[in-house]
Amino acid sequence: MPGNKGVVYEGPGKVEVHELDYPDFELKDGPGVNPGNVGRKLPHAAVVKTVATNICGSDQHMVRGRTTAPQGLVLGHEITGEVVETGPGVEFIKAGDLVSVPFNISCGRCRNCKEGKTGICEHVNPDRPGSAYGYVDMGGWIGGQAQYALVPYADWNLLKFPDKDRAMEKILDLAMLSDIFPTGYHGCVTAGVQPGSTVYIAGAGPVGLAAAASALLLGAAVVVVGDLNEQRLEQARSFGCETVDVSQGEPKDQIEQIIGEPEVDCAVDAVGFEARGHGREAQTEHPATVLNTLMDITRAGGALGIPGLYVTGDPGAADEAAKQGSLSIRIGLGWAKSHSFTTGQCPVMRYNRRLMQAILHDRVQIAKAVNATPIPLDEAPRGYQEFDEGAARKYVLDPNGYLGAAA
Repeated sequence: MPGNKGVVYEGPGKVEVHELDYPDFELKDGPGVNPGNVGRKLPHAAVVKTVATNICGSDQHMVRGRTTAPQGLVLGHEITGEVVETGPGVEFIKAGDLVSVPFNISCGRCRNCKEGKTGICEHVNPDRPGSAYGYVDMGGWIGGQAQYALVPYADWNLLKFPDKDRAMEKILDLAMLSDIFPTGYHGCVTAGVQPGSTVYIAGAGPVGLAAAASALLLGAAVVVVGDLNEQRLEQARSFGCETVDVSQGEPKDQIEQIIGEPEVDCAVDAVGFEARGHGREAQTEHPATVLNTLMDITRAGGALGIPGLYVTGDPGAADEAAKQGSLSIRIGLGWAKSHSFTTGQCPVMRYNRRLMQAILHDRVQIAKAVNATPIPLDEAPRGYQEFDEGAARKYVLDPNGYLGAAA
């Protein structure tokens, strides 16, 4: 049995690479594992040798100490890998298959899964519907920033790439299928982006950049990306987006200068609960800022896609209400303008196969759009630090040397 190493949360601001147990076909007790999941047998699972596993902005929320994540949690929910072993209940996935792992774990059997709502599976998390690898309050499934990871319900969850050699040629692009590309795309689809749409994307981190690339793929006429970080705004401009620097003031005036009117057809929140204010308030957290701004600038009858993360427990929030996820949202404004809102985890399987085909047939260069940057697994602490400092990169960990990442 081979060894295993992975990235472990050691408390606010600190991650380390530790030796881990090789995956077993039973969910064991450990940090963050829900008692109702301890001892759960997994004959339907597959062990994946990780080819690529990404650092996500959602991971950063935990590492900053802005969630109730326990010390010792193995991180990582964006996994691409090669199947090396399957349980006796796996029928169609085989050892040697190169696969993408949707970040949300789903059973394929419950009502929500059968309706395509795989982000809120009813059977994988005893706390509430919805689960993910290596994430707080998500049932305790072991994270995938590791050399090996276990994927339950493998026949259902895994997306097999049809040609391994062809897939490896585009592996950095395909590594985005586990989360950020479908998540950004979901934000645009739920916001109603169509050919000719004018679109505002709040946030130029990896999910915001993926949303911007998705809006262009969907045929948007103008995609405007707002952020405080000039490097990230430059990255958005590199593939055809317009940008606004929200540290200079409210986006509305800058949007009017770009498209000729102070509103857009569609808007996407790719920031979430750690949002900062605009203009003179740019260095202060105002968690409802993005949502209120999007309602202000989206036309009446428009829609907001909200893939940005909002939590029910934020110990680092500035006030008691925000610590429980209660924000001062101008819902009356959204109601008056007949806005539609879509929140929650992206149901990755709704999109990943079609987005895979778009990548394989050169319709999109998502790795270039998000500036995907491979680094060795042992360099994960550096990747987390630089990403937290605002690096305009999507860090991709290379635990087993498939990507040739240099230290």
